[in-house]
Amino acid sequence: MRRLLDLGCDLLDVPYGFLTEIDGDTQTIVAARGDHSLLQPGASCPLSEAYCRKTITRPELVTVQNATAEGWSDDVAYERFGLGCYVGAEITVEDDTYGTFCFAGPDSRTEPFSETERTFVELMARWTSYELEQQRATERLQRQNERLEEFASMVSHDLRSPLNVARGFLDLARDDGDPEQFDRIEHAHERIERIVSDVLYLAREGEEIGSTEPVDLADAARTSWDVVATESLDATLTVESGVGSVCGDPDRLYQLLENLFRNALEHGGNAVAVRVESTADGFAVEDDGPGIPADERDAVFERGFTTNEEGTGFGLYIVRNIAEAHGWTVSVTDGADGGARFEFAGVERGTDC
Repeated sequence: MRRLLDLGCDLLDVPYGFLTEIDGDTQTIVAARGDHSLLQPGASCPLSEAYCRKTITRPELVTVQNATAEGWSDDVAYERFGLGCYVGAEITVEDDTYGTFCFAGPDSRTEPFSETERTFVELMARWTSYELEQQRATERLQRQNERLEEFASMVSHDLRSPLNVARGFLDLARDDGDPEQFDRIEHAHERIERIVSDVLYLAREGEEIGSTEPVDLADAARTSWDVVATESLDATLTVESGVGSVCGDPDRLYQLLENLFRNALEHGGNAVAVRVESTADGFAVEDDGPGIPADERDAVFERGFTTNEEGTGFGLYIVRNIAEAHGWTVSVTDGADGGARFEFAGVERGTDC
């Protein structure tokens, strides 16, 4: 980028060249050529006080040959930067405004910017747009590759154990036909199904939630509980009265609750008691299991963190992702009976979604 700015300054015979990034009403210098104190990398100002505000609102290239003669002398941008001449082009990345590619000087020019000079700036702006788009695509690809490597590691490691268990008990079942062996095989396959489900969710990570609608929290909790607590006859779910409805994507909300309930069963045992209740800013799910130590409460939401040798370490990570996709925050603290309590805040309630 510095080479482009050097080339542009030399060709246009101006001392300043700069690339900006625009975020809302803030303009930030990303790269620069020249010694102007306000046009250095990292410097920022309100867009409303910059020449570039007109660059991104006009369809054509913006040029200023003589700022005072062209009515800029009373403009806040002229007062701030003192630029007598200026030429700037908009930079777009994936059809959205990224910023501007500009050249300027403190003195006015004797001649207007020529067609050749204007074409040069436009071509350099397009080239910069292309490079920034390629950079974003490369970063996305790198993140996808890292995720694929993680999925491959997860599948090869976590699936191998339940597959070996199922294979071993299948051999025993063939020998003696003991129903207990078939139960263990079924358990191993359920474990495989859960791993596959988590991997499929994570493979779609980054997708926005679907359309939101009022979801009866009590119904969602009981439906989700029935999915995960089929073999835990002594485990109980209590939904406090008045939990009402929340605005959410029903499928994602069910998945969030299923992961929370499964986490409670894994750590609290088959007799764990789980309760769902409303809070001032959302809802909470708590259990009477062993709880989560204070020094692990931030880590439990990280990808791959688990203290259970049969866990994937993705359950609570998925919970946090679903919550954040809805615009909610989730935190963990002590439950009333010493277990874990997950609190969701910023939850829109009611029937108008």
